[in-house]
Amino acid sequence: MSTIKPYLALTRPNFLLLVPICVFAGIASSYYIMNSINVTYLILALIGALLAHISANVLNNYFDYKSGIDSNTQKTPFSGGITVLTSGLLKSNRAFIFGIVSLLLVAAIGIYFVTIYKWAILPIGLCGIAIIYSYTPYLTKLPGLTELIGPGLGFGLMVLGVYFTQTGGYSPIAVIVTIVAGILIANLLFLNEFPDVHADKIGRRKHLPVILGRKTSAKIYSISTAIVYALIVGAVIAKILPLLALVSLATLPLSVKAIQGTLKYHSTIERLVPYMGINVLIVLLTPLLLSIGIVLNKVLFS
Repeated sequence: MSTIKPYLALTRPNFLLLVPICVFAGIASSYYIMNSINVTYLILALIGALLAHISANVLNNYFDYKSGIDSNTQKTPFSGGITVLTSGLLKSNRAFIFGIVSLLLVAAIGIYFVTIYKWAILPIGLCGIAIIYSYTPYLTKLPGLTELIGPGLGFGLMVLGVYFTQTGGYSPIAVIVTIVAGILIANLLFLNEFPDVHADKIGRRKHLPVILGRKTSAKIYSISTAIVYALIVGAVIAKILPLLALVSLATLPLSVKAIQGTLKYHSTIERLVPYMGINVLIVLLTPLLLSIGIVLNKVLFS
């Protein structure tokens, strides 16, 4: 077990909860359209999504170790990386191999779906693989794009990809659910970057808190959070999302609290940490409730 634990730690298991939630969002959207679920495709998509997130986390740890960022971060329960490589519990080359093998397995599952849906699904897969590998060493150094191109687009593609594996196409509901999940997960990274500003400057990262500062970034976080709820309400009014999708607004009080705390304590990390925890709840619960609302609406009113 002692040899397994470092590998397990590299996957950041606490954050892997995002995977079933994103898969559920894709499945809920497809079920609303198709009124059926292909269980085999669901299992394959879930395994592929899990491996994709594992690969992203492991390669992120590897590249952060190589750049020296992990040696300078202020550790919090939600940011600052892990110490598996910096403490010598696992050699960095083994972490790299672990990440690459996971990514190759994702590619293998993607190839299977290409045989089913031909080339239409290929852009989602290729874009996802490119983001996973290039995110830490390259994308984080592009000014202001870290949050959107990394977790935002990456997990958004996960939702959209799961939807496509069930339906073979796209729809307005899939796009809205994808955008909602993408913004929320971009926000997760965004707020978690606040404690790492000093270390990330050393590592030549150029995310928004580094470029604009924490105060301005706190305002952007507040606006992007509000956009999520506006999208949901607007999509219900436009009849893209069903009425019961509004159950996701139950997290609005949490978001108000997180926004207030972030605006007040953006530069006092010890005081910000509880609000980072609330943000994690928002990111997990909002798409979960949205998906439950979509499914319930289909079951009860179709």
